[in-house]
Amino acid sequence: MESRVELIAELREKFFKKLDDEGPPDPRGFHPADIDRIKHNGDWLRRFLEHNEYNLQESLSMLWEACNWRRKFGTNDISEDNVRKDYLEEGVIFSHGKDKDGKTLFIVKSKLHVKGVKDFGELQRCIVYWFERLEREENGNQISIFFDMAETGLSNMDMEFTKYLIGLFKSYYPNFLNYIIIFEMPWVLNAAFKLIKSWLPAKAIPKIKFVTKSTLKDFVDPNDILKCWGGTNDYTFTFVSEERASTENAINDKLDNKKVHFSESSPLTEQPPSGFGDQVSEEQLLSIEPEAIIFNKEGNEIIGRIVLKNVTTDKPLSYKIKTTSPQKFRVRLSSGIISPSERCSVTVVLQSGYNLRGLLNNDRFLVMCLPVKNVTATAQELTTIWKSGKPAEQHRLRCCDGTSENNEVQKTYSILSSGSKEEYHHTVDALCYQVSRLEQNCNQLYKEIKYLQIFSIIMTVLMAIAVIYILRNDIQNADLENCHIHHNI
Repeated sequence: MESRVELIAELREKFFKKLDDEGPPDPRGFHPADIDRIKHNGDWLRRFLEHNEYNLQESLSMLWEACNWRRKFGTNDISEDNVRKDYLEEGVIFSHGKDKDGKTLFIVKSKLHVKGVKDFGELQRCIVYWFERLEREENGNQISIFFDMAETGLSNMDMEFTKYLIGLFKSYYPNFLNYIIIFEMPWVLNAAFKLIKSWLPAKAIPKIKFVTKSTLKDFVDPNDILKCWGGTNDYTFTFVSEERASTENAINDKLDNKKVHFSESSPLTEQPPSGFGDQVSEEQLLSIEPEAIIFNKEGNEIIGRIVLKNVTTDKPLSYKIKTTSPQKFRVRLSSGIISPSERCSVTVVLQSGYNLRGLLNNDRFLVMCLPVKNVTATAQELTTIWKSGKPAEQHRLRCCDGTSENNEVQKTYSILSSGSKEEYHHTVDALCYQVSRLEQNCNQLYKEIKYLQIFSIIMTVLMAIAVIYILRNDIQNADLENCHIHHNI
């Protein structure tokens, strides 16, 4: 035990020595939350060592790459507020129940997933959201991934999706996987899972368990076996927002005892607890200059800038920025705290691979603010505060092309949130989802029509053969009758 403690300390020391010698791969540096984990969370470092069988150099390489990926992917900033909520609510991926070792099951309902229907980048963010959430809820304890393959076919088998899941366990979430449980896998997918096995390290192969309704109880707690799996648990999936009970008391430490006032038409669906008021703020808290994000080309990047100003003289403000297209934009300082009467500059960079076409009509930004008591509140405390209350004020911003000569388009646009507009955006999202489902159904119908056409052709040929056979017999019988007649004559 003592030697393992020494290895953890040595891994920590080697990481920071490498950081001093080489510097971080990303110009922004590693995320402060990850640096803090390395400094103070020995259990996290221990998992890297266990994952690599206490090989110090391999553990260091994996830790370094994991921190680099977490910064580039924005892992620490992922929350329910900036992922596709409709993907979470569909129930393709969710957590429920325990395996026989007491590890939480991360369930993949394969029959609900069809390759190519969802935006893969957004799906990746939802998977990482669940991994991060389970890390917090389970204190870094292992989980088991449960592939529910019942009623699935080739169209449900997304190898890219499966490879991404395995890659997370393999490269970025050390010693996080207990079992891979595969339930009722159709025989037609055997070849696919042989390929999946090749992606796993040799020591992980024994973790794969193929089960049926009769053998599921050997790996899943009988009380957690759902009715659709042959058990008695009548659980029906409904997405439930994350709760962090251990940090609820932090709210009272960071907020005044006075009620916080919110805009009546806030689009957020979270309901505030009884300690929050529902009145409309009578004073403006935040001003934005300009009141639209105007993008211009600067070097090799397309950049827009806004300045947020806390117009109050006595209230620190926590702000948060969301966008309708998180895959398109990189927001620098997407959240933070602004002291009374101070300003904060925010830069929005259009990601490579996208252009300005369509920005004016399709993309929007939402700037929200909330009064806080402590200007030195940590990121975790701010997350708790935002989870527990509605924004006091919201501004919607358009995107504008700075090279455009259309003065009407360049006019600034910022309004306090409107319920009707939010309903409009929800309606558009719902319509896009329905269109995707309609395309999926059309593809399925097209396949069925092709099968029907083939069946019709086969039946037509068989009927033609039968008609020819009947006519031939009739002709032969007629000839025989004629022969008998002539013979009698």
